[in-house]
Amino acid sequence: MAQGSRPDRVGEQIRQVVSEVVAHEVKDPGIGLVTFTRVKVSPDLQVARIFYTTMGDEKARRETSKALDRATPFMRRQVASRVRLRRVPELHFQFDETIERQDRIERILLDLQRERDERAAADPASAFAPNEPGASTGTPVGLEPAGPESVEVVEGHAPDEAAPKPTAKAGGEPA
Repeated sequence: MAQGSRPDRVGEQIRQVVSEVVAHEVKDPGIGLVTFTRVKVSPDLQVARIFYTTMGDEKARRETSKALDRATPFMRRQVASRVRLRRVPELHFQFDETIERQDRIERILLDLQRERDERAAADPASAFAPNEPGASTGTPVGLEPAGPESVEVVEGHAPDEAAPKPTAKAGGEPA
């Protein structure tokens, strides 16, 4: 069994317990809409960093952080009663910024695509970057004409039709 699998399993159990406790047992109004995204447990199972996201602005995020800090001892007792461990890890709540980073990257990519589309609408010849396939011909990628090596032409038949195969005569000689 791999070294990192036990901390991962314990982290998933802690995430489930904390999610249930916050949803059903913690009555602090400061905890708004919170989602626990992941739990990273140290290899010695002594510390658990619980990553979360919230809906709202910076003020709502600070309020949620304070409320989670107030509820930490209660949640640690709940984890102790529901997860079988020799020693219950310390719980540290940390705002998960990966979703915000993903949103930022997605916005940047969408802006780039919109700029590329606007440029293509203004000047169709400049829509292709010089290193992209089709840039020299102005043909969109995937619509380049097929080369002669990819099309087999048989006299008297269109390339899409099946060509008749030569048949052998009785002596094994081709027709």
